[in-house]
Amino acid sequence: MTTPVPGPDARIAFRLGVLAASVAGLTILAWLLRSGALSVTTGVYVAVALFPVYLLVVASVLSVWLGYDKDPTDLRPVYRSR
Repeated sequence: MTTPVPGPDARIAFRLGVLAASVAGLTILAWLLRSGALSVTTGVYVAVALFPVYLLVVASVLSVWLGYDKDPTDLRPVYRSR
C-alpha cells in the first residue's frame, strides 16, 4: 500500500505555515525588545541562536502534519558505480 504524495496545497500550506511562524516569532521578539523584557544582547542571541532552532521545530511539525514525513520503508539502498 502506497501513501499518497502531498500535493500543491500541502506545499502552499507548508510555506504559509513557516512564514506565519516566522512573522509571529519575530513580532514577539521585537515586542520583548521594545518592552524592555530582553536586552539587546539577549535579543541578538535569541535571533541568531534560538530562532533557527524554532523554525526547524516548526518545519518538522508542519512536515509531519502535512504528510511529508518518511519512514524506514521509504529508504532505498544506495550503490556506488565502479
